[in-house]
Amino acid sequence: MLFDSSIRKELARSFGATLVVLITVVMTMMLIRTLGQASRGSVAPADVMLVMGFTVLGQLPTILSLSLFITVVGTLSRMYRDSEMVIWFSAGRGLLSLLAPLLRFSWPVMLVIAALSLVVWPWANRQIQELRTQYEQRSDVDRVAPGEFQESANGTRVFFIDKDTPDATAANNVFIATREKQSETVTSAQSARLEMRNGERMVLLHNGQRLETALDKPGLRISEFVEYGTLIEGGGQGGADVDAIKTRATWELARDPQPQPQAELGWRLGTAFAAINFVVLGLAVAIVNPRAHRSTSLVLALLAFMVYYNLMSVGQAWVGVGKVGLAPFMLALHGGTLALGLLLVAARHNHWSLRALLARGSAA
Repeated sequence: MLFDSSIRKELARSFGATLVVLITVVMTMMLIRTLGQASRGSVAPADVMLVMGFTVLGQLPTILSLSLFITVVGTLSRMYRDSEMVIWFSAGRGLLSLLAPLLRFSWPVMLVIAALSLVVWPWANRQIQELRTQYEQRSDVDRVAPGEFQESANGTRVFFIDKDTPDATAANNVFIATREKQSETVTSAQSARLEMRNGERMVLLHNGQRLETALDKPGLRISEFVEYGTLIEGGGQGGADVDAIKTRATWELARDPQPQPQAELGWRLGTAFAAINFVVLGLAVAIVNPRAHRSTSLVLALLAFMVYYNLMSVGQAWVGVGKVGLAPFMLALHGGTLALGLLLVAARHNHWSLRALLARGSAA
């Protein structure tokens, strides 16, 4: 019991430190990524921190799984290096007996990973999608930024106003280029003002010129005006679909037999199953070779993590296109990984070696 409590305390300290470092790194990466999306007009600048927060929240299952894996490997490797494992083995306990304290420490983290994967992941994606949809569906006037060319929501207009604007409802040196099916129009004015008429928003242009070109006829029509009004259309209905696969609830995916929902369901369930496999794999790969570098086990752990998640991504793509069913893929990858990890632990526990097996076979 004393050994179990001490190893769980060390695992908790290592897990906390690793989690803080990984979250800091991921938050920095997500901030840079979200700022890039805001600069391209995909995200509202005022929502950068919200989008970054929801994105990090959606990535927490992966962060927690990696933190758990690194914690198990790092702690056990330290115990090997400081000869604590020799004392453990000398007490008549084998490697398999370490699995119980590891699982007692890991099960709350596994429950959190499962909850994040099955519940929080679609909720966070839904919040991000709503923020992006609201920003993309804003009206044409809301899209206009002084000193910049901006495209309308439906892509048929391009606006430009001078940086020197008196207020939010007025502008100077206005330029509007409109492209329709059979004509192109370029309108310029010295000033403009936004007004509400009959419940609709209109822009009143003052002292300007209008150039209209018919695409199916030659010639150019030029007209000058003292005041000209144009209706401002609301945002289009384009943008990401609110019923996208990643935003759907897990129970809805479980009831949908189509390949794409099943692929997303497999990813969410696989993230939860991967946490269990990482504990077993961590026990299997944690070893210190005096002739090798002390970080060899951590390098192997990171390599195994990358391979595992890449296989999950490949399997998700295969399930999504119907190449393989969800149940066979889950059994092959996650069940096979668990069986491989237990086999490696059993081999080290019983001191099996390939050379001894071959020698025994040749002697028989």
